[in-house]
Amino acid sequence: MNSKSILLTGGTGLIGKNLTKQLLAKGYRVSHLSREPGKDPHVKTFLWDIHKGEIDADCIDGVDIVIHLAGAGIADKRWTEERKKELIDSRTKSIGLIYHLLRTKKHQVHSIISASAIGYYSDRGDELMTETSPPSNDFMAKCCIEWEAAVDEGKQLNLRIVKFRTGVVLDNGGALAKLAMPIKLYVGSPLGSGKQWIPWIHWLDVVDMYMYAIENETFTGTYNMAAPNPVTNKQLTRAVAKQLHKPLWAPKIPAFLLKLLMGEMSTIVLGSTKVSARKIEDAGFKFKYPEITLALKEIYG
Repeated sequence: MNSKSILLTGGTGLIGKNLTKQLLAKGYRVSHLSREPGKDPHVKTFLWDIHKGEIDADCIDGVDIVIHLAGAGIADKRWTEERKKELIDSRTKSIGLIYHLLRTKKHQVHSIISASAIGYYSDRGDELMTETSPPSNDFMAKCCIEWEAAVDEGKQLNLRIVKFRTGVVLDNGGALAKLAMPIKLYVGSPLGSGKQWIPWIHWLDVVDMYMYAIENETFTGTYNMAAPNPVTNKQLTRAVAKQLHKPLWAPKIPAFLLKLLMGEMSTIVLGSTKVSARKIEDAGFKFKYPEITLALKEIYG
């Protein structure tokens, strides 16, 4: 039986849910910080309100590790100035509230494991990005820089800090469902040039990577969370079509149309980010799904 206690922010999101399941199965005690009361009887939910700066001070009692996954959905709404502020605040002010609590209250928290995003590098063509590559300068990059800086404040509290720059997580919903929908309707096609690199990762590898950081207490620093074999948008579209036994009839969806529909947010689908998984592999992590065909086979079963 594991006696360690883990507190998750963003615990009801897709990754949060799957990670919670895995932690409970391994005997960890798990609690969530959330805006609303939780529905899972195995998980104690503490309430917080990031905008009001309110947090239930009891949330850190007995906690060893905090996993920070909270943040408003990047592609959920159009990027107005107000929305951009919300995207950054939901990531930075949230961890700030936790650090404020850790400064003012007795606790045993020793580690913070936080999400960040591949958006840190943003649109970089065919260049291979490693963890030491400089960030880009568009909104996505700015969001990630501020997010990581907010998490790094924990170094002043002598906490072990791990940050995962998360790529495009493939699972039954999310990004893959959006990509697969037109393919299922026989109108699938690559987006823009189709040559842009997609730093994908299977959701089980995401959960495993968080578990790896939880269980290896000397593991620290910043890591790319993307599979070792990146694919282009065109390769991914083809692989999905093949897995679904559907032809690709439609011509490529022109970039100008996507910019028109999505505005500045179109960088998410048109941007090219080729990411190295070397650092995490060198640290001893083994991917279950290093290849896109394996990953899609598991998802579409």
